[in-house]
Amino acid sequence: MSYDPLNTPQAPSTPPAPSASHAPGTTDAPGTADTAPEAPHLDFAGSTPYEDYVHADVLTHLQELRSEDPGEMVFLVTTQVMELWFTVLVHEWETAARALREDDLPPALDALRRSRRELDALNASWLPLAGLTPAQFNSYRGALGEGSGFQSAMYRRLEFLLGDKSAAMLVPHKGTPRAYAELEKALHEPGLYDEALRFLARRGHPVPPSVLDRDLSRRYEPSEQVEAVWAEIYRGDQRGEEVRLGEALTDVGELVWRWRNDHLTATRRAMGSKQGTGGSAGVAWLEKRATKSVFPELWTARGRV
Repeated sequence: MSYDPLNTPQAPSTPPAPSASHAPGTTDAPGTADTAPEAPHLDFAGSTPYEDYVHADVLTHLQELRSEDPGEMVFLVTTQVMELWFTVLVHEWETAARALREDDLPPALDALRRSRRELDALNASWLPLAGLTPAQFNSYRGALGEGSGFQSAMYRRLEFLLGDKSAAMLVPHKGTPRAYAELEKALHEPGLYDEALRFLARRGHPVPPSVLDRDLSRRYEPSEQVEAVWAEIYRGDQRGEEVRLGEALTDVGELVWRWRNDHLTATRRAMGSKQGTGGSAGVAWLEKRATKSVFPELWTARGRV
């Protein structure tokens, strides 16, 4: 009789007994080799590839606390996390602006959509600080000295990209050459909204020369003609590329507005109407900032559709 492995009755399989080196509850000693294909590499000649790429040791040892209050660590790390998100957003919006300059809309929309999720993450960074009482903040506020988020170079680059420019905002950074050079360059370059309007003009929309040829080192001011351009776009095909661009920019504008208002709320809870650490009017200054719309005509045009 021939042997047929497919039809031969099989005995119930039983798992192999664990070897002594893999008995339940035991693990390999650090640095020992494991022949199992799924075992991670543990022994490296230098630092780990993860460390070489992420520089986690640098990131997790940047915190130089100046008070004995345990809450200072949360405040400092949260602020540093925000700086990293500012860096990501500047990268995304510069990517979008470059793509618009090259009339390549899909990668511009991709970058704007990514930044929407990243803005959500940035805004969530306020959560650890949102419930600070004045007494809790006062316990380490002195450690800040005259330090203020107003002095953040990366946040200033972010604001420049959004069209809120002022040469005076370079002054605090004259002592840090790299930050100053980057800000000076950004001051004179088209922002994200400038590139969007130039893109629309090249597609035949009547964006006025006074907007296209404006002094880029100055704050963007709303234009009735630009409002009319957006209103006409929004009356058209809702699936069209220009509408999709408008909505992607509107999402960015809305989430930046939410960030400003979360900043205002956290500050109001933590210090009331006191003067800000950087010498600003504190809450009063933030209230003024919170009322400003990002990409203003994208909001006002909706009343004309």
